[in-house]
Amino acid sequence: MEKFDKNYIIGFVLMFAMYAGYMYFYNEPVTPIEEAPTEQVQKSEVQTEDIPAQSAVLDTALINAQYGSFAAAISGEAKDVVLENADIKITLSSKGGAIKEVALKNHKTYDDFSNGIDRPMVILDESSSKIDLEVRTPSGLVNLSNLHYTVESQSKKSAVLTLALAPNKTVKQSFSLAESGYELDYDLNFEGTSGLINNEPVNFKWENKLKKLENDMEENRKASQINYYDTEEEFEDVGFASVGDESESADLPVSWFSFKQKYFTTGFVSKNEPLQNLSLSLQTPTEDTVVVKDAIVTAQIPINSLTSGNGNFKFYFGPNNIENLKPVAEGFRQNLYLGYDIVKPINLYVFAPLFHWLEQFFTNYGFLIIVVVLIIKLTLTPLLYKSYTSSAKMRILGPEIAEIKERIGDDSVKVQQETMKLYQQVGVSPLSGCVPMLFQMPILMSVFFLFPNMAMFRQKGFLWASDLSTYDAPLSWATSLPVIGNHLSLFVVLMTISSLAFTYYNNQITPTQPGPVDMKKISYIFPLVFFFVLNSFPAALSFYYLVSNLVTIAQQLVVKRFVDEDKIKATLAENKKNYASKPKKTNKFANYMQKQLQASEEANKQKAAAIKKRKKK
Repeated sequence: MEKFDKNYIIGFVLMFAMYAGYMYFYNEPVTPIEEAPTEQVQKSEVQTEDIPAQSAVLDTALINAQYGSFAAAISGEAKDVVLENADIKITLSSKGGAIKEVALKNHKTYDDFSNGIDRPMVILDESSSKIDLEVRTPSGLVNLSNLHYTVESQSKKSAVLTLALAPNKTVKQSFSLAESGYELDYDLNFEGTSGLINNEPVNFKWENKLKKLENDMEENRKASQINYYDTEEEFEDVGFASVGDESESADLPVSWFSFKQKYFTTGFVSKNEPLQNLSLSLQTPTEDTVVVKDAIVTAQIPINSLTSGNGNFKFYFGPNNIENLKPVAEGFRQNLYLGYDIVKPINLYVFAPLFHWLEQFFTNYGFLIIVVVLIIKLTLTPLLYKSYTSSAKMRILGPEIAEIKERIGDDSVKVQQETMKLYQQVGVSPLSGCVPMLFQMPILMSVFFLFPNMAMFRQKGFLWASDLSTYDAPLSWATSLPVIGNHLSLFVVLMTISSLAFTYYNNQITPTQPGPVDMKKISYIFPLVFFFVLNSFPAALSFYYLVSNLVTIAQQLVVKRFVDEDKIKATLAENKKNYASKPKKTNKFANYMQKQLQASEEANKQKAAAIKKRKKK
């Protein structure tokens, strides 16, 4: 049995009632007609002629009942209003004052870039983004985004759209751009609307279907999230490094929120009173090849800020560059992820400013990376010299350590105790070579987080890599393989070879340390692990590590010429000779290691005694 929509049934009932009323008040004599078929035709003609007029009357009545003072703005012709500066082009619609399209003039999507299509990147449009503003009126909820505004004024960089409700009672939306940049100032003011709009918060909802702007869809989804910044200056990121669905509600009022993607951010900032009751959700359409994530944010705007002339806001549509993000609002620069707290200061105050400064002098971004590596490595040369000197001391002590192992045998605890004693005698700390290298680890980690988030390398080519912001894939295949995926990055292959070469060279100049684990063999595993980890990372990162490895090897070859191992050997011999006669300096680390070794030796003795006791039973 066919089902009927209840709205159709209600419509037919209302039209029948209106037609009956019409016949009652306009009772004209009807001449009987004997031929039934003709009568049916006439009735049909009367209904066909009168129903549209009656429906229009009904629709008008319903609209007036629902929208009240806003009813006149329901109908109208939507007109486009275009604002433009050096960096961005924004198309507004007079219907709702909606942001119809945002195009970044100096950027392209990855697909357009790879296909040689020269057109601005549309970061959002009316099919992907919709903003609703709902107000409570005496007649009920009214969505201001469905109403037609009058374009009061317009220029190339500003526009004012007005909704006239009654004399001196208006809803006004004002938009303005600067000469350059990605910020759109937005003012929303309710002028004299008391009695027409209830004294309740305005419901704000923004649904943004985030577009695929970069190469790898999975990496796009991992990098797409919703960020917000509350009134206690706490930054929250929802959906970070996740490809699943997420939802959250803010505990405090929010100063701004943003839809952050890999290299671009779309944000909304409240300049005065914060947004209340913010809730958000992220849905991942796994089968969609165009939409990365469906992001929805709902919040409430305090009504008093709009009626008092303080409804001042700001949109941001632009790249994740610190110089662009920082001026937008307090904490807004955190949309650029710079890594964990331990490395964030290095990226924020060293690498990001250094890259930005050098960008003024280099148009080739591969050469720019080489220069950055050289600057960092030259700065760290004293640490490298100290580390190499420490390695030289350990090499010189190598024969004596080997003699200790041969003399004591398989008792590893005793070997370690005697080795530590030797270190004390000659005045060598086993950590002296590690500490300088540990200072370099935060730098290696910082670039690991920085390069995958730096928009400056986007669509910048070098050698065979057409885009340094994504992986280079001279070799690729259709089927995605476990761990490695569907491509092979040549920069990662070269980086791995250089890492293995550096490890081999370093192991040749580093003596074997006593212990149950052969660290020299384990050191070869890490380059192979990083090969699989970095295969889908930006080519810029792999190239940085490649250059860093080559420069480090060259540095060690140069430093080797300035280290006199004969002089070091004589100094160690003198220290050992004077050890018995000079007061012994307290070495906290040596004392700690000595205690640990003694405890380990005692535990081994107890374990051996327990095993011996069980055997006797």
